[in-house]
Amino acid sequence: MTTSTGFLRRHAIDTAPLSHPAYRRIFIGNAVSGFGYQFTAVAVPVQMYALTSSSLWVGLIGIAALVPLLIFALWGGAVADVVDRRKLLLAASCLMFLATLGLLAQALLNVRSPILLLALVAVQATAFAVGSPTRQAIVPRLVPPAQLPAANALNSTMFNAAMVAGPLMAGLVLLKYNVAAAYAVDAFAFTVVLWATLRLPPIPPLAGNGVARAGWRDVRAGLAYIWTSPVLLLSFAIDLAAMALALPRSLFPEMAGERFGPASIGWLYASIGIGSVVAGLTSGWIGRVRRQGVALVVAVVVWGLAVAAAGLAGSLWLAVLLLAVGGAADLVSAVYRQTILQTYAPDELQGRMQGIFIAVVAGGPRLGDLRAGLTAALVGPTIAWVGGGVAAAVVAVALALAFPALVRYQPSLHAAPRE
Repeated sequence: MTTSTGFLRRHAIDTAPLSHPAYRRIFIGNAVSGFGYQFTAVAVPVQMYALTSSSLWVGLIGIAALVPLLIFALWGGAVADVVDRRKLLLAASCLMFLATLGLLAQALLNVRSPILLLALVAVQATAFAVGSPTRQAIVPRLVPPAQLPAANALNSTMFNAAMVAGPLMAGLVLLKYNVAAAYAVDAFAFTVVLWATLRLPPIPPLAGNGVARAGWRDVRAGLAYIWTSPVLLLSFAIDLAAMALALPRSLFPEMAGERFGPASIGWLYASIGIGSVVAGLTSGWIGRVRRQGVALVVAVVVWGLAVAAAGLAGSLWLAVLLLAVGGAADLVSAVYRQTILQTYAPDELQGRMQGIFIAVVAGGPRLGDLRAGLTAALVGPTIAWVGGGVAAAVVAVALALAFPALVRYQPSLHAAPRE
């Protein structure tokens, strides 16, 4: 009993950050709203296809979201460096809530406008692009530096759990009711994050940040800081390579039809998230690793090789298992990338760094979808799937060897100045 208890204490997810009331409230709000958002993420393409009978229109949903994400994540991050982050997060959350209510209203009124649907998605993406880097820049002000790996593991695990449970529940709601019911669930869930944001303490810029306003000049300054910071630049480059080269998501429908059978599609889409959740629940060791740069590179290599092996699997369950291994490695990678960013960059640049982080995180998977689809059209889905995974692992090793700053990195967990 003592041995098993000790094992659990060493390896179970570290919940110490939840002892801080402000972080605990924002975590609960994000968990509930993240689950609710998955209902909208499923309902929007379902409604769009029902309106247009066109996969092209469904594909335009991604473009409608990507453009605001890339633009406003950078600008929102710059704003987060010069204003009270609580107020900015509250403003972004209110805009997101209004967009969700708009989706609900157009469904209830049976407006049947694809253009309106795309516009509301763009508004949601704008709000997310401003709110997400602001939320991440708040975390280092709510928990001590030594607990940042644990806080990021909690956040990533919560996000991936929502990615698994949300779509499954959304499918049931859409089967029994309609898209309006799905939007209503999202709107109701989002009220919890509004409550959590209202309860945050004021989080003004720290004294001495030295910036009075935010503009594109400040965005450029943030990009320049990344360019002159090899550790951060390499962490972004490795993540972009991992997603753009190895993500096989857009190949799932074709592989389900040709190899695994139509009933496999749900398992394929859920498999990466399942592995991430399991890894998160057993992530108690993550905060004890000092060579975080090495751990990040190893995690990306494991991700790429696991994805490549899954592309060769002849059995659905072997493919799901291997993709889950990849998902576990991806969670470890995500935790260390976020932790390195939060501990390496100074507070006055946290918003801008988080904005760039969101742009990379949002853009990488969409580039991966495009890469996989185009490659499959040229050489077939198996080569596109396996080759992408191997390429991601090779690029990660090549970057680590060519630019050793990242693998040498160890965090300095000194106490950061706080309000």
